[in-house]
Amino acid sequence: MNTKNKTQLLGKKRSEIEDYLDSMGESRFRGRQIHKWIYKKQCSSFFEMTDLPRELRQILEDNARISIPRVLKQRVSSDGSRKFLLELDDKKRIETVLIPHSDEKDSKYTICLSTQVGCPIACSFCATGLSGFQRNLDAYEIAGQLLGSQRELAKRLKLPDSNNLISNVVYMGMGEPMLNYDEVIASIHILNDPQGINMGQRNITISTAGEVKGIDLMAQENLQVTLAISLHACDNELRSGLIPLNRKYPLEKLLPAIRNYIAKTNRRVTFEYIMLDNINISKRDAQNMVQLLKSLLANVNLIPYNEVEALDFKRPSPQRIKQFYNWLIQGGLNVSIREERGGDISAACGQLSLEQQKGKK
Repeated sequence: MNTKNKTQLLGKKRSEIEDYLDSMGESRFRGRQIHKWIYKKQCSSFFEMTDLPRELRQILEDNARISIPRVLKQRVSSDGSRKFLLELDDKKRIETVLIPHSDEKDSKYTICLSTQVGCPIACSFCATGLSGFQRNLDAYEIAGQLLGSQRELAKRLKLPDSNNLISNVVYMGMGEPMLNYDEVIASIHILNDPQGINMGQRNITISTAGEVKGIDLMAQENLQVTLAISLHACDNELRSGLIPLNRKYPLEKLLPAIRNYIAKTNRRVTFEYIMLDNINISKRDAQNMVQLLKSLLANVNLIPYNEVEALDFKRPSPQRIKQFYNWLIQGGLNVSIREERGGDISAACGQLSLEQQKGKK
């Protein structure tokens, strides 16, 4: 049978896998066994499910599939961050990053998930947009990044148990999550399923460049996830030059959507702000941000630019970073400076790309 015609079990709830086995004339208990193999042992081969009868394993192999993305390549940063190049069923490739919470071997990790192959937003400072956009990811492919990365991490660290290595999820990898809205929301429910991965919603963050339609929809979802907005400029002329999506959703449309989101959810929003030398870190830029955000229930996360070889943008000096931070603090904003992780392996914010698909190192 062609792989595309096989029933995809990854992403299904335990009851749904039980239903599938029941439809085959098998005990529902077999469905519970398979569900455990997928979500607790990150297993994608039916032949490795040793508590299933051999005949059933062959039937499943002929009729079903578990498409956990395959790790093709790994790069490890000096700070312990890991970037995985993953391959999907159709041979498309994406990058996923694991960031340790400490330098200890038993540290928990945050995973940075991709939602698209490439990105259609084409922010001028970001490496991902240079490769263009290929397609959206399905919900099971998004959630599968966690399973595949967790399995690979346990193997690399030689740990007997791969569960609970990843404690936080950020949708900040390749792509614009809100342009793949339905699949992103479905993937959150896969991650959150208490019978499966059991990732708490409060440990999940979704980042958007300002897709207002998605923000409005999220306000209706009754989710406990964190919304992060990639701001990067506080006037329309500059922001449109950095983020082309701002031409469709200028600040006059974006800010009311955020206010509505906060009013509906009573949840604090994070504003991400990449600091570009001589572009968006003047005192005037700080004053604009204070005026724009001071009345909101919000955090500001400053991100010193992670330089990309093919782009001309530069990282500000530590002194200029600190000065901009101080202006915002003096203006009454709740501000932090993100610690750079993974910059030496092009795994930091704005550096993910499809370059490895083209044979580059």
